[in-house]
Amino acid sequence: MPPAVSVDVVCLGESMVTFVPSRPGRLADVPSFARGIGGAESNVACGLARCGHRARWISRVGTDGFGDHLLTEIAAAGVDVSRVRRDPRRPTGIYFRTAGERAVGQEPAPGADSAGEHHAGEPLAEVLYYRAGSAAAAMSPALMPREELWSGRILHLTGITPALSEDCLALTHELTAPAPGRPLVSFDVNYRLELWRDQDGHGPAVLLDLARGCDLVFVGEDEAEAAWGVRGADAIRAALPEPALLVVKRGAAGAIAYARGPGGRDTVTAEPTPRVEVVAPVGAGDAFAAGFLSGTLRGLPVAERLRHGHLMAAAALTVPGDLATPPSRERADRWVALDAAAWGTLRFGPGGMVPARSAPGTAAVEVSNP
Repeated sequence: MPPAVSVDVVCLGESMVTFVPSRPGRLADVPSFARGIGGAESNVACGLARCGHRARWISRVGTDGFGDHLLTEIAAAGVDVSRVRRDPRRPTGIYFRTAGERAVGQEPAPGADSAGEHHAGEPLAEVLYYRAGSAAAAMSPALMPREELWSGRILHLTGITPALSEDCLALTHELTAPAPGRPLVSFDVNYRLELWRDQDGHGPAVLLDLARGCDLVFVGEDEAEAAWGVRGADAIRAALPEPALLVVKRGAAGAIAYARGPGGRDTVTAEPTPRVEVVAPVGAGDAFAAGFLSGTLRGLPVAERLRHGHLMAAAALTVPGDLATPPSRERADRWVALDAAAWGTLRFGPGGMVPARSAPGTAAVEVSNP
């Protein structure tokens, strides 16, 4: 018998305490740091909770002060953290980063847009992880009960978790394998080269195999090329035909979704991104996933899900940390319902949405801060 559904989405993965420099510059030159939180899966859970959904984050943290901080901050966003285990022998992971976003491949172009992709003009980050042997790295099928992980309508995973340890890889394999009563499984590829350096080059193949077992997959064009040598959205779909819904993030070109319909044929939907004045590029990809999943939970058409993803990501890009307060559902729905021309006039700035400039002979779409 399938486990009882008690929340909308369960997000499984490691969250860490992050330290961001108090001023610009190299990590070697910065005298002090501000403390925050960072974790792809917990970011998605926080975004969904702020959109009014019942979100649960499941993980393991140490019995240290950093673990206390994570639980307090994530719960404050409205996320259920009641299933997070505390480990008295392993620490909570931490990391230090500068303001830019580190890219996924060897030497990619820096910068980011509202779908979490990189383009010229934004600095790359320095990132130092201290997560080896962390409490979250001990997540395994034996320690993570299936009835808890299947307690939502959607289970959201990322490609970060299987890179943490053999136990985490085994758990992710189990959760992406077909099984009776399995919820809809969402998977953000989140290819990070440095996490797979000790895996003898097997990381890309592992991620491809895991993605093929999922129902909904998010992947950026840049990471698909870096991991699998595949270029272009159609080629990515050809490499990943199994998921019922594939969302390809295309940088400045927006995002495109391939939804398998009757007879196995795809319906292809593309939506451009709003223009964004970027404050910090971290967290945009997670916010995009949260917006898309919110639309999925509401049963919205795929085009509207993509737009909600873009709005959530744009909001994240206008704040210095990983998390932002999204626009209200009413306001987001109003913007999502705009025609293509009006949608193209939307702009995000450091204070949120700002009035758009109109072309001669047209009216501006008047918007205000979320």
